[in-house]
Amino acid sequence: MSGWPVLAVALACLAVHLATVGLCLARPARQGGSRAGLLGLPPVTLLRPVCGRDAFDAETLASSFAQDYPAYEIIFCARSEADPAVALVRRLIAAHPGARARLLVGAGAVTGNPKLDNLRKGWTAAAHDWICMTDSNLLLPPDYLRALVDAWDPRTGLVSSPPVGTRPEGLAGHLECSFLNGNQARLQLAADSLGHGFAQGKTLFWNRPMLDRAGGLPVLGRHLAEDASATRLVRGMGLAVRLTPRPFAQPIGRRTLRQVWDRQLRWSRVRRDGFPALFAAEIANGAALPTLVLALAGALLGLPASALAGSTAAFVALWYGAELLLARRAGWPSRPADLAVLPLRDLMLPLLWAATFLARGIEWRGTAMAPPPSRGVAFRGEPAA
Repeated sequence: MSGWPVLAVALACLAVHLATVGLCLARPARQGGSRAGLLGLPPVTLLRPVCGRDAFDAETLASSFAQDYPAYEIIFCARSEADPAVALVRRLIAAHPGARARLLVGAGAVTGNPKLDNLRKGWTAAAHDWICMTDSNLLLPPDYLRALVDAWDPRTGLVSSPPVGTRPEGLAGHLECSFLNGNQARLQLAADSLGHGFAQGKTLFWNRPMLDRAGGLPVLGRHLAEDASATRLVRGMGLAVRLTPRPFAQPIGRRTLRQVWDRQLRWSRVRRDGFPALFAAEIANGAALPTLVLALAGALLGLPASALAGSTAAFVALWYGAELLLARRAGWPSRPADLAVLPLRDLMLPLLWAATFLARGIEWRGTAMAPPPSRGVAFRGEPAA
């Protein structure tokens, strides 16, 4: 085997990585929500599902009430009055008597996706046709709704955004941020810059009549996760998923390594279910395998040990240096602890990829979910799976 083709593979992986960093750096430094875009400033329903309590819920849910937007309502959705988040939501609503906010409680099984089933009552009760579905653990800046509205253009079918992890604590907290930020957000933002945006379930900004004509919330249960279904639905309609210029913060705090592994494995299985061809390429994600390929190329080319070590070190430094530059420019966590966990993350990526094939289903907040048994009805413009 010649070492030159092997070297070319390693350098191609590095080039792609640097290109995605460059695409992210070229995006606007901040949201453009101060100006009125195509839609103007239509009234919006902010729809937030709650399920259990997270450490930052009091802060993230309270941010719903601080929007710099002229006309919006807030609907919180819970599946049961016994849910631990219900009391918090009621206190927040009482603390903001001037806000148009309410809590809807009730369960229903329509889509097979517990999050969508929780949201369905709010979707039906919404007073406005522009609806933003926003996860409870997302911290909304005051221009959140303006940024979503402003991102809508004539070819848009959905506006979304990946989260960016902030305020990590401990090794696993920093590791979680490394997955969310320099890996997942980077790839999603770069794809959007090339005109191939993917929905992310943290934020889904819809035109209700448009989605209802396509089948409504039940059609979003066609895959394990509603964001994969949303992406395929919108593209099948000949429209595009748009991302906001910058992602929105998700406070992370403390995590355990098991929590990080389980969450990343769940998302990995979601991606395999929704986009199997793209998922196959994820084996090359991260620096671990490209660095191994580079070392193999050096060995095949007969490089001395010192030259091989030096070239490998330079390769890794360039790879992670670019990611660190992006994190600092974007205002993402970029302390020494955030840099130190990057090799661990990239060693985990191929292991997660392999573990994804051990099962098809996932568990989300205590609910077991399996891929729908039949996908014989295709989205408009999309072949049946």
